[in-house]
Amino acid sequence: MRKHFRRIAQFTALSSLLLVSACGGAQSSGEKEANGAGKVTADIGVISYISGPGAAYGEAITNGLKLANEEINKKGEVEINLVIEDSAGKQDQALTAAQKLMNSKNVTAIIGPTLSTEMNVVGPEADLNGVPIMGTSTTAEGIPQIGEYVFRNSLPEALAIPASIDKAIEKYDAKKVAILYGNDDVFTKSGFDTMKKAAEEKGLEILTIETFQKGQSDYNAQLTKIKGLKPDLILASALYNEGAVIMDQARKLGIDVPFVGGNGFNSPEVIKIAGDAANGLIVATPWYGDKDDQKIQDFVKKYEEKYGKKPDQFAAQAYDALYIMAEALKNAGEADRDAVRDALAETKDFQGILGSFSFDKDGDVVMEPTVLIIDEGKFKVFE
Repeated sequence: MRKHFRRIAQFTALSSLLLVSACGGAQSSGEKEANGAGKVTADIGVISYISGPGAAYGEAITNGLKLANEEINKKGEVEINLVIEDSAGKQDQALTAAQKLMNSKNVTAIIGPTLSTEMNVVGPEADLNGVPIMGTSTTAEGIPQIGEYVFRNSLPEALAIPASIDKAIEKYDAKKVAILYGNDDVFTKSGFDTMKKAAEEKGLEILTIETFQKGQSDYNAQLTKIKGLKPDLILASALYNEGAVIMDQARKLGIDVPFVGGNGFNSPEVIKIAGDAANGLIVATPWYGDKDDQKIQDFVKKYEEKYGKKPDQFAAQAYDALYIMAEALKNAGEADRDAVRDALAETKDFQGILGSFSFDKDGDVVMEPTVLIIDEGKFKVFE
């Protein structure tokens, strides 16, 4: 019903635009396609965390998008122009960027923003305006349920964290855990909720639950308490900046038990910041760059040649996301927001570098995670 009324409003707005363009001769990218360009041409907006303390996420995401964009346009089936905006990891800046993109009649869909806390304000706005939006790194619970125009191709914490905990229990015969999480961020709070629920369901004894805030630098009080309780595992929900420092300080205090991290730990930056202290970190991810798969190795090689570093999970998810968007544009047959939304919803068994991917009825991910451990300064499959 809501979609029906939105389309009536869009038809009315389109009628006005057609009158204006009849006088001025202007054409949108979608109109150009309709007039015989032979392929769908569309602007895709991007909201990414490019500046600020979490910029490594945004850098990887935009790099992955740009590499995919070059390949897609070269193939010639669709032509995509990326319109990139920086959110700096802030809700208000992300919303301003989103409104700017949505108000452009040429922008057919949006990829991003980077953080779940940003998507919580941007997603409802996109859904209200009938603009399809796909998160490539928004893993908190409830993101696709924001609305029928909201999707994600990033593996949610609800799938990743239980898989990691299961492997850790099996390997270390763990029975007691301590939980540490950032309580001032939607993403890390959601990760904690999943960790607590999974620990309880698996019969683990939760010795303590400790909190911290974004940007905190001293975790000795929390870690000293945890050390005294002697857990078998530490479950930590944090972004990579805080997570790496937590592990470094834990090892310096003599805490040598494994960490099980949320999705925020899935970055090479953790190893760069924490060094040897990162060893023993267990995470689940849809991406493993050393997998013996030609499609993956080709992507890694192209990414390294272009950017001088190996791609991480965030680059891989963004790369696949643009290919999913391109496939939706091709199937829609036009740069129309409603048509692209419907084509996205029908995505099934898409074969990307992350493996076989589908959207469920809510626009959420259907795929299997891989559990990794950092060992000798490298992510490796956790056996």
